[in-house]
Amino acid sequence: MTLLDGVDPSQLFGLPMPDVATLDHGVQVPFVQTGHEHQEVMLFIHGSLCDFRYWKPQLGPLGRQYRCVAPSLSHYWPSGRAGALGVAGDLRPFSWDAHVDEMGQFIERLGVGAVNVVGHSRGGCVAFHLAVRYPEMVKSLVLADPGGAVAKAGDDARARTVLPAPVNALRAKAAELIAAGEVDAGLELFVDSVSRPGFWARSPKEFRAMAMDNADTLALQFRDPLPAYDASAAGRVQCPTLLIEGEKSPKMFRDAVGASERWIDGAKRVTIEGASHGMNVTHAGVFNRAVSEKGRALY
Repeated sequence: MTLLDGVDPSQLFGLPMPDVATLDHGVQVPFVQTGHEHQEVMLFIHGSLCDFRYWKPQLGPLGRQYRCVAPSLSHYWPSGRAGALGVAGDLRPFSWDAHVDEMGQFIERLGVGAVNVVGHSRGGCVAFHLAVRYPEMVKSLVLADPGGAVAKAGDDARARTVLPAPVNALRAKAAELIAAGEVDAGLELFVDSVSRPGFWARSPKEFRAMAMDNADTLALQFRDPLPAYDASAAGRVQCPTLLIEGEKSPKMFRDAVGASERWIDGAKRVTIEGASHGMNVTHAGVFNRAVSEKGRALY
């Protein structure tokens, strides 16, 4: 039995049939890939409410230059499907920290050495700590609106992201709506808060379907606050780093980009004009050029 048993091909949004990598303790990580085996690998790590399908706007165009590999983190679709609950590893605790180790093992299973890593939102936090914890596995790093707050002066290295009370109240309401079966309303509340008002209603059908498939992860995420970015951890990022922000992204993401630019030696920063948090979808061409081979040559 694999995580892909029972997956309707129409749910793949036209992407190739996924492969499955088996990690320690039988944990299965589904992933899609484009490009050719001999090309340099670019690994994409998704964020909240997403899975490997989030990177569809990148997997086709960038597959001409890279072997693009996009996994779904554990608990996200298709791992979270009711029919997949019997597969080993599905019931592990939800944790950004576990996702870092999971991606470290996943890269090891690829057997290609260090890879170029692109992370968005919560996946940006995972990508950042992957570069800190497994520097030998990360050739270059792209952080797009990385999730997590910036540590305040005097905080220790264990500081966690503390959100303002109104933000926590909004997130609690979103989780409450989803638990009550009002999934669309709960997702609209959350997605609009991390992008901008009206974003959910204007989102492509594929994005909304993907978020619906991953709605149950939202409450798990709220109980697993991300670590705060600090100078000590950022100083251990030794690979070339590109930071991408949306001009209209919420302040927390832009603050994380600004702090990372100061703290990561040689980091370069790109602001995508007119874009908000989902910039790789809404402004895919600009995003793809920034992370492409030509764009990476700039940093």
